[in-house]
Amino acid sequence: MTLLADTTFRLAAPWALGLLLLIPLLAILKGKTGRQGAVIFSSLHILNRLGPLAKGRAGGFRLAFLFLALASLIAALARPQWVNRSEIVSESGVELILAIDVSRSMQVEDFRIEGSRANRLQAAKKVTRDFIRGRTTDRIGILAFAGRPYLASPLTLSKEWLEGPNGLGRVKIGLVEDGTAIGSAIAAAAKRLDKRESKSKVIVLLTDGVNNAGALPPIEAAKLAKTLGIRVYTIAVGTYGDYVVQTPVGPQKLRQEFDEKTLKEIATIANGEYFRAQDTSGLERIFELIDEMEKTEINRSTRVETDELFHWFAIVGLGFGLITVIGDQTFWRRLP
Repeated sequence: MTLLADTTFRLAAPWALGLLLLIPLLAILKGKTGRQGAVIFSSLHILNRLGPLAKGRAGGFRLAFLFLALASLIAALARPQWVNRSEIVSESGVELILAIDVSRSMQVEDFRIEGSRANRLQAAKKVTRDFIRGRTTDRIGILAFAGRPYLASPLTLSKEWLEGPNGLGRVKIGLVEDGTAIGSAIAAAAKRLDKRESKSKVIVLLTDGVNNAGALPPIEAAKLAKTLGIRVYTIAVGTYGDYVVQTPVGPQKLRQEFDEKTLKEIATIANGEYFRAQDTSGLERIFELIDEMEKTEINRSTRVETDELFHWFAIVGLGFGLITVIGDQTFWRRLP
């Protein structure tokens, strides 16, 4: 669960600020004077005895306070507010284990990456790395298998860990005895997912061979996964043909075989889907499809609170107006 908070300032009635244009108009009208009265004297000497003319004490200060009062009241009318917006994001991520075949047949270079020849394992690691980067809210684990399975990385949210030497870096050919233990790989991955509380648990199994190792048959492993509420997607990678792979005792000829029937049955039993990838672009499309089918559920709850500020501007405006009224009756009155 993630809490996102944001505070902004806004005017609920910004149109009211247009009334500020009346203030300079009033100032212009106030400055205009009508026709002045005149008294005719036969001589100006009598006026000299009156001394200098007395000026009003208010001067420009009275007008300034009056206009400040108007401006403050108009600002209050525009209803300034602090808007506090909080959003609670609840994510129901997918718990997912990538089971990757690391038998010696994965050395066959029938894939290409950016125009260069690449073996099946290199292509698989490249595509799974991109897949991992796109699953930002999911816990992902990596399980490698050949003659037996081994855990390359436990379930984690850390994409840096999964892509680093403790994740995909441990997915290598030759770390365990050769073979293809598909049933054992599914069972080992299911065991890791069994006690997880996630609503969606998934195994993506990628292999280029036929089950020929391990004590548990693949079909029985698929039934176990279904009982635990785990979906299994199976991917067969590679092309048919005769190849040569390196082994500890030297080069060895390999005739490529796929047990598509078993892989399809595994996916059907465990409510998943079977795919076949013969090149890197095809493998990428498969992972994109799985990404679409296993979407993370995200719930958003938005709460908006407003803190009204108009009363402060109204108080200031009334204060300036009160000073103007009191001044008119006291210290700003014209003296004779």
